[in-house]
Amino acid sequence: MSGKSKNPIRADWWSKTLAGCILGWTLALAVAGIFAWAGPGGADAPNKTQFVMWMIAPVWMLVFSLSYLFRSGARALLWLGAANALAYALLFSLRGVPAFS
Repeated sequence: MSGKSKNPIRADWWSKTLAGCILGWTLALAVAGIFAWAGPGGADAPNKTQFVMWMIAPVWMLVFSLSYLFRSGARALLWLGAANALAYALLFSLRGVPAFS
């Protein structure tokens, strides 16, 4: 058995890191916003702001760590970008619904 690994570290880990860092953070903000608007108690629930604030970091770190499972950095950027677009579309549509306002 040779000393070479069958799967060397790919050169696109920088793009995966940037995708997870930047797009993961924006996705975590959108998910927190969706929870703030549509979660239990509606937008005016007492003490909900503290929970929403603290949920951003675990969601961000989950997306950040899962970004390395993409086959390439371009796929990570594409999928996380699409997830951001969907999450922000849902967030902005929830803000316009009278029941959530």
